[in-house]
Amino acid sequence: MKPLARSAAVVAAGLSGLLLAWAGHVRGLEESPTYLLLAAVLLGVGLIGSTRDLSLADVRAHLSTVLLAVTVGVVLKAALIAAVMYLAFRDPTVLVLGVAVAQIDPLAVAAMSRPDRTSPRARAILSVWASFDDPVTVLLTIYFSAVALELRGDVATTAPGMLGNDPLDLVLGFALNLAFAAVAWLLWRLLLAAGLRPGAPVSARRLAVLRWTAVGVLIVLVLVAAGQFLMLGLALAGLFFRPRLGPVVGRSTEAAYLVATFLLGMLLVRGVHLVEGVVLGLAAVAAHMLVSLPLSRNLPSADRRYLAWGQQNGLTAVILALVLERNFPGTVGVVATAIVVINVVHALATAVLDRARPAGDTEEPAPTDPVALPRMREDPAAGSLEPER
Repeated sequence: MKPLARSAAVVAAGLSGLLLAWAGHVRGLEESPTYLLLAAVLLGVGLIGSTRDLSLADVRAHLSTVLLAVTVGVVLKAALIAAVMYLAFRDPTVLVLGVAVAQIDPLAVAAMSRPDRTSPRARAILSVWASFDDPVTVLLTIYFSAVALELRGDVATTAPGMLGNDPLDLVLGFALNLAFAAVAWLLWRLLLAAGLRPGAPVSARRLAVLRWTAVGVLIVLVLVAAGQFLMLGLALAGLFFRPRLGPVVGRSTEAAYLVATFLLGMLLVRGVHLVEGVVLGLAAVAAHMLVSLPLSRNLPSADRRYLAWGQQNGLTAVILALVLERNFPGTVGVVATAIVVINVVHALATAVLDRARPAGDTEEPAPTDPVALPRMREDPAAGSLEPER
């Protein structure tokens, strides 16, 4: 789907949800267990879509930078945004707002990753960063939800997910996610051993059965991860659990975005919070600029400028807002406004950078850079690399 058509579809989905909720007097949607499960499943689909096409060579080549970005970077961004919101509105529940928009949407960064804008190294870093700050953000959102609820004195309300506000709960959350990824890896290895590995001497019928079995297992993994909010584990599983699905993943991710936007539109019937949303959006843009500069210090100047203005939000922020609305009424009205502000600022900034950049200004990395070497095609089933043809 082309960018203009996609934008029109997203706007139409949001307006349709808003009109349906207004005409049908729909209220209390966020209290439904089915609604919460659906929101989590949509997030799981988005995470699988964002990690499925990642190159493992890119992940390994920039592992240290990306680890800093998705751990220290996400926490620092969330803290900076929350600090601005608290100083502006003196409400402890704004902690969750800061976390909800602290990630970069992996679908939205596709436009910024155009070859004529940034070097291959910058595009690789941005792709891995955007894919893995999402699940880390989800985990932090669950934790800070519990903290914010306690600060608000609302002990009767349960935060989404399984975590409490003890720091050990956060460690437990990481451990459960890693255990989930380990189980997924074991299941994938069993499928490969049964004959799913490319070139295995199995009949066409057996291969078809194995492929459909892999698809079924992947669906179960998404549902389990959604039910327990093990999104980091699901994102890790997406790096290796890759049954052949063709264009299905991309279309499923776009469909998930439209459904999430439709649900967001239904909740917007409560109203939009413009002031809070604008402050949240601008705080997110500023926090990303501050965090990206030290992380991109070894990149060419053109890359650093684009990365500094790279904050964008989409599917993950929308779904986190849907999940948080239950315990923090009004979240959708604030986050929806912030998403618009963030993406408008990004579009204007990149347009200015495009016009200001001289032709051919994109600097390529030196030949010794791993990403500058002949790009390798990975076979996730066989676990091997071979040069692309």
